[in-house]
Amino acid sequence: MRVAFLVSYFPNVSETFILDQITGLIDRGCEVEIFAGERAPRAPVHPEVDAYRLAPMTHLPLRPQHCLWRPFRALGLAAANLPRLRWPHARSLNFLWYGLPAASLRLFFETARCVERPPFDIIHCHFGPNGIRGLALRDIGALSGKLITSFYGYDVSEYLGRRTHNPYRKLFEKADLLLAISQVMRQKLIELGCSPNRAVVHRLGVNPNLFVPGRRVTGEGPVRILTIGRMVPKKGIEYGLRAVAALASEFPRIEYVIIGDGPLKPQIEQMVEGLGLQGIVRLCGWKSRPEIVSALGQADILLAPSLTAASADQEGTPVVIMEAMASGLPVVSTVHAGIPEVVEDGVSGFLVSEKDVLGLAGALKHLACNPELRAGMGQHGRSIIQDRHDIKKLNDRLIGIYRERATEADR
Repeated sequence: MRVAFLVSYFPNVSETFILDQITGLIDRGCEVEIFAGERAPRAPVHPEVDAYRLAPMTHLPLRPQHCLWRPFRALGLAAANLPRLRWPHARSLNFLWYGLPAASLRLFFETARCVERPPFDIIHCHFGPNGIRGLALRDIGALSGKLITSFYGYDVSEYLGRRTHNPYRKLFEKADLLLAISQVMRQKLIELGCSPNRAVVHRLGVNPNLFVPGRRVTGEGPVRILTIGRMVPKKGIEYGLRAVAALASEFPRIEYVIIGDGPLKPQIEQMVEGLGLQGIVRLCGWKSRPEIVSALGQADILLAPSLTAASADQEGTPVVIMEAMASGLPVVSTVHAGIPEVVEDGVSGFLVSEKDVLGLAGALKHLACNPELRAGMGQHGRSIIQDRHDIKKLNDRLIGIYRERATEADR
């Protein structure tokens, strides 16, 4: 089965859920090609990118960043490939129908990367905006195959908030299937106008075998709290720091490790100093997957204080929560997006309202003071991941979804 993945960047160190789908499909005999909208910023990559030789499978558009150069590059590309120009190239310039993607020549340059590829069984677009992009490429004839789009969070929150109209109307009408990572997200798609028959929940997952509970729970030594995520507003790290500061005044035997990087790093560094947490907090930057597995194995509690940002940006279901549960850690998080569909409050962790610093601090204290409770919640959480979020089972299901759609008659 030939599968095209349309993504924004590749490789993207924070999108392990996409990487795990790609490698899982390859393991199951699929031929995968990756069409990235832009070249990924220079950053560490996970070992699977090299192990599976994914870079040669990635196609990037040739469009120059500077708009003044684009017409000249487009003319040069057309002249050099004149015998191979096809109807899709001409249709990609129809700005009256395709709007800004055609007028900016983005669609033309992407067509140049796509048009000579053999037909695909499935075109799988990750995030709603890439679904719109994939629909245009299929509509003009640059790509062929059944179109599936996965929605993750940003695409049904901040992305919509910046627009005065529903950008997904055509996608909802013409896509063969829309995948939501939670029931909450599926309901949002339906409220936006998607037919319930075309919206299916397909959850994110992890490999439980990679995450083995490693830290022996005792009442001795410092309690290690861990946060992993991009330093952006929706991760709520500011509130995590305030909660740890409140906890430290009553329970000083704690360590707080934050793994990740991002635009809020300077503010977070200032907060650590301003709250007097220099001896408690460690900012570790980005880590590879093996390093994250090791950090989870050395932690006692995962803290994920997610929230809805001022820009309306929201989480979907943070993969790190599932990784922590697979590692046997209790989770302290918030009632946000799809998180309550993974973390059962009072059973595998504690959930409080967004931005509730005292609630976060109280949950952390309760777990810090009760190592047996941490162990019991961790065991329950791991069993949930094994039953519902095993990436191998989910990738098997994804192949089934592909086959069903690939053999389905065109609407």
